[in-house]
Amino acid sequence: MMMNPKIEIDVVTIFPQMFDSITNFGVLSRAIKNNIISFTAHNLRDYTKDKHKVTDLYAYGGGPGMVMKPEPFFEFYDYYVESKGKKPYVILTSPQGKQFNTHDAERLSKKENIVFFCGRYEGIDERVMNIVDEELSIGDFVVTGGELPAMLMIDAICRFVPGVVGDIDSVKNDSFYNQLLDHPHYTKPREYRGMKVPEVLLSGNHKKIEEFRKKESIIKTILKRPDLFVKHDFDEFEKQVIANIIRELILNEK
Repeated sequence: MMMNPKIEIDVVTIFPQMFDSITNFGVLSRAIKNNIISFTAHNLRDYTKDKHKVTDLYAYGGGPGMVMKPEPFFEFYDYYVESKGKKPYVILTSPQGKQFNTHDAERLSKKENIVFFCGRYEGIDERVMNIVDEELSIGDFVVTGGELPAMLMIDAICRFVPGVVGDIDSVKNDSFYNQLLDHPHYTKPREYRGMKVPEVLLSGNHKKIEEFRKKESIIKTILKRPDLFVKHDFDEFEKQVIANIIRELILNEK
């Protein structure tokens, strides 16, 4: 007997075929085939009632661009609640929303039902906000539609769903999960064009390898994202690694 999916994700968009790019390849594709994730892309036009399936009109009060109509979104919402017997957690991808991060991804991965509303043009009629639970952004810039931001968020969210990625520890070791960037990674060959893999990684000494990786993670964060370094709550092991870094710097200067 097939188990129920751990999370159901639906998107509402005028371009549902765009989502083939994330559902037909890679770990998300396997998770969907294995029924770990349920994913459906709905065509917003299917929830219109006019013969031309119009989803956008000119804005009241004038101004450039078109505004997406409220009716199709509400019609979809009513259909969803009636067919599922429960309300979904609705996310609107929007440059006005809170900036999405890895902790949002982990938090949302624990939801049972998520619906993404993907806007276009000048945005969505403000009345739709009455059925939106959260606005999320991928950064302080504007793209042509909410589909690409939704794809990024869905990918990040699903990585935290048990069974999607083989080793959940690899997800928790990724950059940003602990507000530190990930350490460098190496594989064969041991030497390439004169560039060698650090000897400590070949030593088999797991304690030294852990210390080396943490050191490289901290240094990379200081150099590339000092803002993350300042915010990070360092544990005792990390403090010891930082002390060793400072000690090495002082000794090398002498």
